Amino acid sequence: MPLTVRDLLAIPALRLQLAAGAAGLGRTVEAAHASEATDPSAWLEGGEVVMTTGLLLGPGSDDLAAFIGDLDRAGAAALVLGLGPSLPHQQVPPALARAADRHGLPLVTVPERTSPAAVTKAVFDARSAEERRLLERTLRTQRRLTAAAASPDGLADLLTAWYRATGLAVVVCDVLARPLGAAGADAAEVLADAATVLDAVALRGLRGSGGGELPSGPVHAQPLGAARLRGFVVLVGASTAETRLLGSVLVSLLSVELERRHLAEEPRRRHRTTVLSRLFAADLSASRATALLSSVNLSAGPLRALAVHVAARADPPPGTGRPSEAAETAADLALAIPGGLARAVGTTVEAVVPEGTDALALLARFAPGRPAGIGPAVAPQHAALSLRQAHALLPASTQAGRPVTAAEAGSVRLLLSLGSPALLAAFADTALAALDAADPDHELTETLRVWLETNGSWAETSALLGLHRHTVQNRIAKIGRLTGRHMDRAEDRIDLWLALRAREAAGS
Repeated sequence: MPLTVRDLLAIPALRLQLAAGAAGLGRTVEAAHASEATDPSAWLEGGEVVMTTGLLLGPGSDDLAAFIGDLDRAGAAALVLGLGPSLPHQQVPPALARAADRHGLPLVTVPERTSPAAVTKAVFDARSAEERRLLERTLRTQRRLTAAAASPDGLADLLTAWYRATGLAVVVCDVLARPLGAAGADAAEVLADAATVLDAVALRGLRGSGGGELPSGPVHAQPLGAARLRGFVVLVGASTAETRLLGSVLVSLLSVELERRHLAEEPRRRHRTTVLSRLFAADLSASRATALLSSVNLSAGPLRALAVHVAARADPPPGTGRPSEAAETAADLALAIPGGLARAVGTTVEAVVPEGTDALALLARFAPGRPAGIGPAVAPQHAALSLRQAHALLPASTQAGRPVTAAEAGSVRLLLSLGSPALLAAFADTALAALDAADPDHELTETLRVWLETNGSWAETSALLGLHRHTVQNRIAKIGRLTGRHMDRAEDRIDLWLALRAREAAGS
C-alpha cells in the first residue's frame, strides 16, 4: 500500500502531531521537501510533504489562507510546521489551521528537536520499503502468470490467474474484435463498449495503446503480437502501480499465446491454399467447384477474386524461416474472409470472397495503401476468369492509388482519374477555351452537356432545359463555330464530352 500522511504520523520517532486538516490524512506521500519560500507551490510535482519553520509566512489571515490554498492546488500531501523556542512559531497560527481544515490539507507540527532530514529519511525509507514489497509481489504474481500460460489451457488459465491476482477484469480478442477469452467480465459487452478504442489502437498496429471511460468502466487496450498484430487485450477497471508493472508481463505472455495459435493454424492455412489453387484451375467443373467450396464450409454462390500487390521491401532475409509480407497479409485476410481462401504468390496475394462481401472494407483494414484489383462476380467454376481480371486491374490501381473493381474497369471516370489534375485541366481548356470566353454565364456549356448526354436529341434537350428546339439548335451551331468542331461528327462530339468530363474530374 502507498505511504499516506496517516502512516507518516504513526512513526513514533518523528513525534509528529496533527494540528488541522484531518480530512486529508489519506493523501499519498511521494516525497518530502523543505522550503522557506512564500510560495513553494511552483516547485512541487504533487504528493510532497512540505516542511517549513514559517520564517517568511505573512502574519495576516489572508496571507496564511493563500499559502495553504497554493499548496493544496499544487497537490501537496501535507504541510509540516516546525515549532520551538528558537523557531519563528511556538504554536500554530489559528488562521493557518482554519485554512488547512477548509482545504482538507493536513497541517502537522514537528518539535524543534526533529530535523527535516529525519522526516525526509523516514519518507524515503517508507517509500523504498513499499517499492520493495511491490516488486516482490509483482515477481510472485509474474511467476504465477507464467505457470498459468504454460498450462494445457494457457489462455483461459492465464486470464483467470490475472483476474485473481489483480482484480482487473480482462478480455482478449483477435484483430477483428472477436472474443478469444475473458475473466471477470462479459466479453461481448466489453468489446462492444470498447469498439472505438480498439479501432484507434488498430490504426497504430503494435506501436500504440488506448483507453477511455466507458459504460463498463475505465478500460485500457493494448495490441498483441510479436512482429505483427494478432489481437488485443482489454483491461477493465482502475489500474494500480502493481497492475502497471504486471501489464507488460501479461501482454508478452498473451502475445506468445496468440503467436502459438497462429502457428497452430498453419496446417489449415495450407489446406485452404490447396483448395484455392484448385479453385483457380482453368478447366474446373461446376460440381468440382461446389465440392471444393463445401470443404471450407462455403456454399456454391457467386465469387469475386482479389489480387493485392505487396511490396517485397519488408520481406525477411532468405533462410530466416520468417514468413514474407505477402504471406502475412494473406493470413490476415484469411481471418476475415468467409472460408479463409487467400494465398501468397510471390509478392501478390490472391483470394476469393463471396459476392456479398465488402471487399473494399476488407482491403482498407488488412491491406491499406496496397494496389488491389477486384474481379467480377462469377460462378465458382469461373474463379480463374475473375482472378485474371483482378490481376489486370493492378496497374490501374497502382496509378489511381486505390483498389479498382472490374465494374469500373471500362469507365471513362477511371481513365480520367489516372491523369494528373494539371493534365486534365490542360486538355479541357484546349477544347473549351473559346467557349469559356464567349459564355460567361455557362449557358452554352450547359446546353452542350445536356445535348451530348441525350445523344444529340433536340427534343429531349429542349424539354430538359425548357428551351425552344430552334434555340437549342442555334446554341449547338454557335458552339461548333466557337470551338471549330463539326457537331455532326462523332469524333468531335467525343472530344467535347471528354473535355467536360475531364473538367469534372479535375474539380474545376
